[in-house]
Amino acid sequence: MRKWWPILRKWMLKALLLFFVSSLGFVLLYRFVPVPLTPLMVIRSVSSVWGDEFIGIHKDWVPLEEISPAVQKAVLKAEDYRFFEHSGFDFDAIEKAIKYNKTHKRKKGASTISQQTAKNVFLWPNRDWIRKGLEAYFTVLIETTWPKERIMEVYLNVIELGPGVYGVEAASQKYFKRSAKNLNSYQASLIAAVLPNPRRFRIDRPSNYVVGRQRRILNRVAPAIPKTAEASLLDFLDLKFDSDEEDAP
Repeated sequence: MRKWWPILRKWMLKALLLFFVSSLGFVLLYRFVPVPLTPLMVIRSVSSVWGDEFIGIHKDWVPLEEISPAVQKAVLKAEDYRFFEHSGFDFDAIEKAIKYNKTHKRKKGASTISQQTAKNVFLWPNRDWIRKGLEAYFTVLIETTWPKERIMEVYLNVIELGPGVYGVEAASQKYFKRSAKNLNSYQASLIAAVLPNPRRFRIDRPSNYVVGRQRRILNRVAPAIPKTAEASLLDFLDLKFDSDEEDAP
């Protein structure tokens, strides 16, 4: 074992370096390029081959400005009210979820939109500690290199919203026969209402639970969405770090 340890350690370090470089490269690429495919899309489609019905991949990427503000407000109210305030992790929500889960059988999550985006784009759907660790890693990467608007744009374009349906535009066309930019508050809140479990809850056949959740989303006051200048290709160069020159006297 002593003889092989230096060689093993060398290969482990190379593997870690390769993983870091490749993961950072994909994160920077997706900062500007639409995400063509995600592990979840592939897993769902391949696993359906052995099921009763084959599930394809239906998606249609659209820029954030082509998605109704009602949708953005609905998912903020439903999934991550402090999205524009935190840096990827809502520690207040995590603390509340831990306290809640100690006394309730139905567990409550505290994943932010940033965490869900990291999971949806780069990882597999199973719940395990390895995935949670990688989810935290990718969350830090995207929060460091992407503006909030880009995180929201990617999130709304890759979320699962039914069997083989990914992204708000594809869901809007399938369930409402209109583009995502023309969705109203009622339709947007229905989309947000199924997000906890889009395989169990249906947009086209909403259960009483989904309708109740939709009503609560509609009645909640939406957080303000800050307006920012349009990002350029050079924005990622500072990686959100302050320049040394700014601190100079």
